[in-house]
Amino acid sequence: TGGAGLIMDVKSGEMIALTSYPEYDPNVLATGEDKETIQGYLLDTTKKPFINRAVSGVYTPGSIVKPFVALGALEENIVDPNQSFYSSGELVVPNPYYPELKSIFKDWKEEGHGYTDMRKGLAESVDTYFYIIGGGFKDQKGIGIANIEKYTRMFGIASKTGIDVEGEKIGNIPSVEWKKKKFPGDPWRLGDTYHTVIGQYGFQTTPIQMVKAVGGIASKGTLVTPHVYKDIDTALLISETLDIEAENMKVIHEGMRQVVTSGTGGALNISNVEIAAKTGTAQVGISKKAINSWVIGFFPYENPQYAFTVLMENSPSSNKIGASQAMGELARWMALYTPEYFK
Repeated sequence: TGGAGLIMDVKSGEMIALTSYPEYDPNVLATGEDKETIQGYLLDTTKKPFINRAVSGVYTPGSIVKPFVALGALEENIVDPNQSFYSSGELVVPNPYYPELKSIFKDWKEEGHGYTDMRKGLAESVDTYFYIIGGGFKDQKGIGIANIEKYTRMFGIASKTGIDVEGEKIGNIPSVEWKKKKFPGDPWRLGDTYHTVIGQYGFQTTPIQMVKAVGGIASKGTLVTPHVYKDIDTALLISETLDIEAENMKVIHEGMRQVVTSGTGGALNISNVEIAAKTGTAQVGISKKAINSWVIGFFPYENPQYAFTVLMENSPSSNKIGASQAMGELARWMALYTPEYFK
């Protein structure tokens, strides 16, 4: 029913593209003559054409948060990137007080992924791998909910980017304090951490935040202020360099490249164009029958110049055409007509 697409220069923050769908025709509003169309705009509570989804749309991110969690796990030295955990399709956690009662946390792939290290975990978006490094399991320590917030917020997720467009929203990263306010008397549970680490459970972000965040990964740790106006006051353009180990960032880059070459982002695997990406599918609504489809990434892989984010909103969960296919179509068009962006 809606969507947004963004491409940003990772060095300057200049927005090469920023679009929101559905759009409205400003000429219709300016003249005021086509009252039927104007009335349709005003009464369309489903598609909401006046919302700039790129900066004002707040959405559950799903698995696009996994690169930031993986980086946090490396920075906190809780896991070696080559260390593998077996993915059977679910994680079974006994109740500490009643061992016969078990909580089961499913992977998106019912049969599992087999032995999984960090690069494969990113490439195939292995939920059980991220449950383990996020919340811990048996003898393996996780980074915990506080560090999940630390490393996602470090890249600007759930914070205003400072873009020079009105209406920017903030979003939310689940935390112990947030749950106390939202669900008084209900303590934080391990399952809450598991759901947060895969970008669900009250996790909300905006497309503009995600293009800034993945730009920080593309540039290996430099965050820039996205901007639309070319002649903006440079004093407003804040650049921040994060203290991240280069080797750790290299692992994330390699995992995101494998998303495209052997994982969930195969629609972006285009000849003569090297793209790194991370896909995400977030369940929405009480019945969970609808999804938001995401893809974030950067190109060219060896010398990143541009970051991108595509969101497709509120699709039936059975739909197989998602954001990575949409971005793949654009990349193929660009490879033909604007190849300079891939050099």
